Amino acid sequence: MSAQPESLPTDGPRPLYAVAGYLSAAAIFGGIVALFYYPGRIGLAAIVISLVAAGMNPTRKFSGLGVVVAASGWFFGTIIAILLDRPLF
Repeated sequence: MSAQPESLPTDGPRPLYAVAGYLSAAAIFGGIVALFYYPGRIGLAAIVISLVAAGMNPTRKFSGLGVVVAASGWFFGTIIAILLDRPLF
């Protein structure tokens, strides 16, 4: 027996990565929805969620994809809303 507690393995997947994956998926969904419905509200929220997910898990590519899709959805959704005279917020 030792007085030192056993160290936990840090090589495997962590629950934080799963949460970041779900947040990235939600951001991707929000970015796609922002193309068609209120890009000022949904697009900006999707960008914030995707940045939080990317900060939680900087080593995975899926988090970066969430940032790109959310920002693109906001940008192109804003352009579509302006061209079609639809509300932004």
